[in-house]
Amino acid sequence: MATLRDIRTRIASVQNTQQVTRAMKMVAAAKLRRAQENIFKTRPYAYKIGEIIEHLKRQGAVNAHPLLREHPSVNAALIIVVTGDRGLAGAFNTNVIKSAETLITSQFSELHRQGTLQIAAVGRKGAEYFGKRGYNLVGDFSGVFSELSFETALSIGSLAMKGYVEERWDIVKIVYNEFKNTIAQNRIVAPLIPIPPEQFRTPVMLNEDVTAPDLDEKYRAHYLFDPDSEHILDSLVPQFVNFEIWRALLESSAAEQGARMVAMDNATSNATELLQSLRLQYNRARQSAITTEILEIISGANALEEH
Repeated sequence: MATLRDIRTRIASVQNTQQVTRAMKMVAAAKLRRAQENIFKTRPYAYKIGEIIEHLKRQGAVNAHPLLREHPSVNAALIIVVTGDRGLAGAFNTNVIKSAETLITSQFSELHRQGTLQIAAVGRKGAEYFGKRGYNLVGDFSGVFSELSFETALSIGSLAMKGYVEERWDIVKIVYNEFKNTIAQNRIVAPLIPIPPEQFRTPVMLNEDVTAPDLDEKYRAHYLFDPDSEHILDSLVPQFVNFEIWRALLESSAAEQGARMVAMDNATSNATELLQSLRLQYNRARQSAITTEILEIISGANALEEH
């Protein structure tokens, strides 16, 4: 049975933990607000670039850029997995890693056995997980979320596009958590290269209806491009890939802070409940000790009276 001293030690320990989790919740909330602002600024631009490319392809520019052209067969693949650098965020990292493993099992198991499946891990948790399990890591972008910048997206985009053009891999996909709201995230497995014929819509995109409706051809506007569509795509397609990666990083960053805020709030609540239980246990033990002392005093007094 725990002594009063043991219970007091546990109470002090839980109180210290509660202070830490409460502080981490406040820090996550502040970071979440900044991350949300960045997402809301980036989403419309990224969506619009995809819409313009989709429009150009419908006008006949399907194979006008190497990143639009599919390779004849898929003999190698690159998967960009976006996790966090830290834990204490509930199932945030576990969910995206599970999504990546499900993708590998369902579509690229043969490539994995052949050793032609490559992983670009963004975030320390993903790099550690896949690195310890024998996957081929062609990119380790650990520690990027401490000060997230567009340069990181450019580096990842350059790796993915260069490898595709050089035929080191025949398809590129990206796996990440999309920010839905403070308490929920969408696990996204999205095609990146070659750019799909129709713009990939995430659940948030579909919910916000940010893309143009699929109008009949007679209602669709026709544009004149100067210079021609091929030159425009030369500039626009790399921007699209980079901004898709940048948006995924921002989505993941906001989703991580939301998950951490919820996890720390739950931890704080659990600490409060545990403190109540420990204090009740302490009071009962203290009352039992006092009762025992009183009984001992009474027994001693009675023994003296008998003599």
